[in-house]
Amino acid sequence: MAFSHRLRTWVLTIFLIFQSGYGWYLPGSYPHKYVVGDTLGVKVNSLTSIDTEIPFSYYSLPFCQPEDGVKDSAENLGELLMGDRIENSPYRFKMYTNESEIFLCHTGPLSGDQFNLLKKRIDEMYQVNLILDNLPAIRYTKKEGFVLRWTGYPVGIKVKDVYYVFNHLKFKVLVHKYEEPNVARVMGTGDGAEVIPTVAKSDSDVPGYIIVGFEVIPCSFMHNADSVKKSKMYEKYPAPIKCDPTTVAMPVNEKQPIVFTYEVEFEESDIKWPSRWDAYLKMEGSKVHWFSILNSLMVITFLAGIVLVIFLRTVRRDLTRYEELDKEAQAQMNEELSGWKLVVGDVFRAPSNASLLCIMVGDGVQILGMAVVTILFAALGFMSPASRGTLITGMLFFYMILGIAAGYVAVRLWRTIGCGDHKGWVSVSWKVACFFPGIAFLILTTLNFLLWGSHSTGAIPFSLFVILLLLWFCISVPLTLIGGYLGAKAPHIEYPVRTNQIPREIPAQKYPSWLLVLGAGTLPFGTLFIELFFIMSSIWMGRVYYVFGFLFIVLILLVVVCAEVSLVLTYMHLCVEDWKWWWKSFFASGSVAIYIFLYSINYLVFDLKSLSGPVSATLYLGYSLFMVVAIMLATGTVGFLSSFWFVHYLFSSVKLD
Repeated sequence: MAFSHRLRTWVLTIFLIFQSGYGWYLPGSYPHKYVVGDTLGVKVNSLTSIDTEIPFSYYSLPFCQPEDGVKDSAENLGELLMGDRIENSPYRFKMYTNESEIFLCHTGPLSGDQFNLLKKRIDEMYQVNLILDNLPAIRYTKKEGFVLRWTGYPVGIKVKDVYYVFNHLKFKVLVHKYEEPNVARVMGTGDGAEVIPTVAKSDSDVPGYIIVGFEVIPCSFMHNADSVKKSKMYEKYPAPIKCDPTTVAMPVNEKQPIVFTYEVEFEESDIKWPSRWDAYLKMEGSKVHWFSILNSLMVITFLAGIVLVIFLRTVRRDLTRYEELDKEAQAQMNEELSGWKLVVGDVFRAPSNASLLCIMVGDGVQILGMAVVTILFAALGFMSPASRGTLITGMLFFYMILGIAAGYVAVRLWRTIGCGDHKGWVSVSWKVACFFPGIAFLILTTLNFLLWGSHSTGAIPFSLFVILLLLWFCISVPLTLIGGYLGAKAPHIEYPVRTNQIPREIPAQKYPSWLLVLGAGTLPFGTLFIELFFIMSSIWMGRVYYVFGFLFIVLILLVVVCAEVSLVLTYMHLCVEDWKWWWKSFFASGSVAIYIFLYSINYLVFDLKSLSGPVSATLYLGYSLFMVVAIMLATGTVGFLSSFWFVHYLFSSVKLD
């Protein structure tokens, strides 16, 4: 009975999760009901550009400021690390109240610095990002019969060496009638209605609305600055304004003021709240994305399956043939041993730089675990684009928690290599806690100095640096030490064979073994290069990445292929009597990072042609290097652990004197 009750509860929970209609609202993203006449405040985010990849504050340009001053909105750790700076704006609406020709403000005469900065931002194609009820402003344009979607609108445009600014905004807010969520009504009657509470009806019968769309049309309109010198914010502009996005009329001139106005129109829409992000998630070329990923998955799965079958058949035939011999035949065969059987006394000889290998494997376990858990939560919808910054915050949280696993694996591997010696486990744990975070801190600090020098909002504030250091040394390091302590107490892995005192000489090879190891990374790279293009496009081209389900499948497939590639390479090296397999098994799969870095350079040269300035290129290469190091540690760890398991299994399956 208890089992059936639990099973029914789980089925009910899963049904709720996949409900696309009522009742499934993630924390912090529940629809907000507005009554007609309620005040709606528009927020502004950092100015962004795909030409420079350096964000700047909205109020770094001579835009109108709110009457009560500029105030920062509550931001989480992920938003700050991403360079988001969300602030209030002077734009405000009244729910379901259309307004037009609203005067906002007029700037004073532009100084030389303001004039040059405005021209520079227009040349660099900076976009203004507005947010209403957590929805970014979206802009639609038509080109050659196709409708293109953009988030935000450009600061201005350059036409025949004359700079024009978009000083009039036409907003369209899509609203939908608010419906009280009633889960029991969806589930029907029966036991389910008793398990799930029904939300009571609102006490108020006043009809409410929820916001399901936020569109903006920027216009350049020539205002009469003299006519609004005495006008106050939100008053009616004294003349009619016609917003024509196909023409420009407001040139930017030094020592000339700029007048800003706006209008807003509300429109009732059939779009429901759970579907309001669909307009942002419709990537261009989505069909190519889906079919390419499916094709890649099928090809790589088929290829990896063939490799695995051939490999298992070869090893199993070798072992079966040996075990079928009697003792006398085995003794005679031992004298004529060849291949991997000859290195039985050296296969578990401690590798060079054993502590570094243990540290890298520990960090790899931590990074891989963080990636799997984060992508899984994102695929389930807990880290959707609507929850800004939660993806980065979740990655940091899971990375710190998994410090326990990193310390445990590194110290236990250290004790296994040292045949159970407890000495040095504290040092190994400390190095695990500081190795990858230290590399990341060095790279990000260097890039942060460049952003500070550019006065960018992407620069991490000093206070945030202090917070990150506290998280590192007060949470991550202690958890890693706890994991190391558990690893020191756990029994080490016993080797199935003894190691000779004198190492065996490795025969000369026809080709450098490391050449084969570095080339092995091409197969894992083939599993993810298509997905890698969409990930990099979302990071550097301002697109929204949302197919985390496919990404999770690709990640699992990548782990399988890395394990298989490393197994095959390790077996090949043992067959040619090369017993130095430890580091080679790590880099056989970890070498995929080399190809990812080369692909990043290719993406910079051919896809980010407009990326301007050495600072932007340095930022791109720095972040790419950070990503590549993390991928190398994660994939290398998969290859090493799978090879270690295989070698241990192989030599424990056959008894050789």
